[in-house]
Parts: sequence; structure tokens; C-alpha cells
Amino acid sequence: MKKIFKHDEFNNILSNLSKEYDIYAPVTLAFKGNFSDTDLVKYEKITKLEEINLKDKSYYSAKEILLPIRQTMFYFNENEFKKPEGRTRKVLILLRSCDLHAIDRVDNIYLNNKFADEYYSDVKKLVKFAVIGCSGKGWETCFCTSMGTNKTDKYNIGLTFKDGEIYTDIKDEELEEFFNEGENKEFEMEFVTENIEKVTVPENIELDDIINDELWRDYDRCIKCGRCNFVCPTCTCFTTQDIFNRDNSKTGERRRVWASCHIDGFTTMAGGHEFRQKSGDRMRFKVMHKISDYKKRFGTHMCIGCGRCDDACPEYISYINCINKLSKKLGDNNE
Repeated sequence: MKKIFKHDEFNNILSNLSKEYDIYAPVTLAFKGNFSDTDLVKYEKITKLEEINLKDKSYYSAKEILLPIRQTMFYFNENEFKKPEGRTRKVLILLRSCDLHAIDRVDNIYLNNKFADEYYSDVKKLVKFAVIGCSGKGWETCFCTSMGTNKTDKYNIGLTFKDGEIYTDIKDEELEEFFNEGENKEFEMEFVTENIEKVTVPENIELDDIINDELWRDYDRCIKCGRCNFVCPTCTCFTTQDIFNRDNSKTGERRRVWASCHIDGFTTMAGGHEFRQKSGDRMRFKVMHKISDYKKRFGTHMCIGCGRCDDACPEYISYINCINKLSKKLGDNNE
């Protein structure tokens, strides 16, 4: 069902939807950026169009709605443990095509990886997705067309904002009742067809061919802050922490917290041995996971070409340039 709505009409739809759904979209948080005079664009609850930032790329993706940065797995005492009550309200997330592809990558890790993660599964059952169409060439560091994530039709609602009106493609029968007004009109979703950045991903990489290459020494300057991992919509690693109550050390909670292959201690073993001590070796591990190892297992590249890692790095390390250098080194011409 395809319809077109005026601004006020769509705000009424959002108002009605918010009675049943928590609606998330990229919003601008004033003065919450890396510096005191910069803003931060991230996913927050919204109830009207004016709150949505359609102009800028969000610093973080929608991943943290399904996979929180910190999540209590269970509470415990000396006799028993109890899983906390999770999310109960339904969720509607407004996101771009590349980020919806990223959700598919995370699903493979948490749902299709021999065992399903019950915490992620419980939330995913409540979530629907509204894809926001992209026009032009995307943002400066986007390379979604190179990764094949610039388009999708696997959404519950498709949204194109054009000429002050909202073009909607409703594919979910449960949501049709909220869109019973408006004017029927055929249209095509707008998606990016070309990016400024172009990336050639080498195929059939063998680790033995590149494991000791001098290329990785260029990335020893990485300061191991983990920003690239935390802004990445497909990074899924976490660690666990037991937090004990001060008044009674026999009670507390176990949390899982986002972790990162770039950060010291992530691979530390008993006795203090740590794999991949050099930053460049950690870069190699991440790159191989994103463009080789994951694909061998699930059939698609893990990277979706959002470019957030390049945006976030304080050392100006470019993942895009790294892939292209690797491609040239292995004989896949990038021109």
C-alpha cells in the first residue's frame, strides 16, 4: 500500500503509533558531541517529525536499541538468580537501508549462529523497521554501493521525504490501520546509486598471504580507544561483569557490556598472555572479520559501508583506504 501524506497528517500518524510503539529515529542532542560546542546525532524516542534529523548521519546506529551498551542478564543472591523483565512495548525504528542490512548481520550472530541469544531474540520479536530513503551520493564517507547495502525492500514501512510531503510504502498489515488516511499514489523509494567513496573488496583472501604483511604496521599508531568498534553497526562483541551490592556482597547482577577487539585486555588469557598485542594486528583481525571470515560463514560481507569508523577515529585511520590498499596488494585493481 503506497500513500502520500502532508506534514501534519504524518505527525498525527506518529502520535497514534506512539500509543502502541516506542518510535526511535536519529535526533540531534545539542552540545553532546565530542567537544563542548558540537552536537551528537544518535537514536532516541520521537513522537513527531520535527524531532528527526534527516540531514546528518547518526554517530551511532540503531544497534543499541536491540543490543544495549550495558544490559543486565540476571540478578543473583546466594540461593537463586532471576532474569529481569525485558522490553514489553513494541518498537518502530526509522533507519537507512545500510543500517537495516546491518541488523541482518547482527541477526546472524545472535540468532543464526547455532544457538539463539534469548535477550536479543526477545527484543527482536517486538521490532518493526521503517526505512528512510536516501538521495544523492550519501554522506562523505559512505560506501554502501560498494557493499551492496544501498537498497533494500525488506522493510515494514518505506519512507521518502520529498517536496514537504511523506511518501509511504506500507508492507506490514498490522501497521496499515495507522495509515488509513492520505492519498494513494505510486512512487519508487529513493536510494543512493553512487557514492563519493568507492571500495573494492578483495575476494577469497587467505590469512597466510597477509598475516605478516608490512601494511598492518601502518596501523600501529591506533590508540586502541575502540571508537571504530562502538560506532560500527555490525560489531557484536561483549564482555561480562559481575556487579556486587555494597550492603550485601552475596547479591548483585551480571551485566554484559560492549567490548572491542581493539581494546587492551579483550584477548587476555589466564597467565597474562594476550593475542594481537600490536594495534596493527588488531586492525588486521577486524578487517579480515568484516570482509572475509564472516562472508565465508554467512555468505555476505559483515561491513555494510556506513563509514562511521572513518568518522569516529581520532587518529584519522581510514578503514576505506585500508581495504583499497589490501585489494591492490592482492592484485584486485581498484581503478
